[in-house]
Amino acid sequence: MWIADNWNDYQVIDCSAGEKLERWGDYTLIRPDPQVIWDTPRKHPGWKNKNGHYHRSKKGGGEWEFFDLPEQWTIHYNTLTFQLKPFSFKHTGLFPEQAVNWDWFYNKIRNANRPIKVLNLFAYTGGATLAAAAAGASVTHVDASKGMVTWAKENSVSSGLADAPVRWIVDDCVKFVEREIRRGNHYDAVIMDPPSYGRGPKGEIWKIENAIHPLIKLCTQLLSEKPLFFLINSYTTGLQPAVLAYMLGTELQRFNGFVDAQEIGLPVSSNGLVLPCGASGRWEAYK
Repeated sequence: MWIADNWNDYQVIDCSAGEKLERWGDYTLIRPDPQVIWDTPRKHPGWKNKNGHYHRSKKGGGEWEFFDLPEQWTIHYNTLTFQLKPFSFKHTGLFPEQAVNWDWFYNKIRNANRPIKVLNLFAYTGGATLAAAAAGASVTHVDASKGMVTWAKENSVSSGLADAPVRWIVDDCVKFVEREIRRGNHYDAVIMDPPSYGRGPKGEIWKIENAIHPLIKLCTQLLSEKPLFFLINSYTTGLQPAVLAYMLGTELQRFNGFVDAQEIGLPVSSNGLVLPCGASGRWEAYK
């Protein structure tokens, strides 16, 4: 498992009975987590002294209950600064487990000794975009949600990367890739973090189990002659690491590189466990 264990401003403190207790900077939140199927005593005082608690409804969805939590605050990861705010369906605007992937491709970009163009699809609030930009890459950031792209721009300003070479695109990711192929554009690296299910800006339906392999095939047409890496992340239960590895290995076999795929996770400070948080598949060029 690849573990995101370099955080100072974020921490999974404890987990029990379908929920996790987290520290986001100066604030503690309780949020549901489907992986936490065990029930252990909640001894940490944070369970009682929380700043926010997302209660899941038995009918689906849920709602926040707040206890002295600001509408927005920031946390830091290395040189990056992220704006956080609780919004619908338990999220805060950041997936901290992705830091293990940020570290990986940050070092690859820094050590490439050449200009690197990165395409980041389903780019959300820009964690991967900013990590790649901080490493010196030029990045095309694509997400179907105008609100998420605006949030990502705010994070770029907070991180001192307002002038970094980033293209901010609000578009359906598949249609954008198809247009880039027709335009003859190429990239040295592709990052994608697709949802299990979603809709594009014009109502386009995305189901990962049907759409992910065709999209990988499309994206290989955008790769430069010497691609650096290709990263896929998945939170979908049915897409095991081996499945990600097979898709990448099959579609990138004409390039000189190798594939690895693992679960990703976050350390739990109270008990030494690691909380699973999805899976990532990585193709990288041989050195």
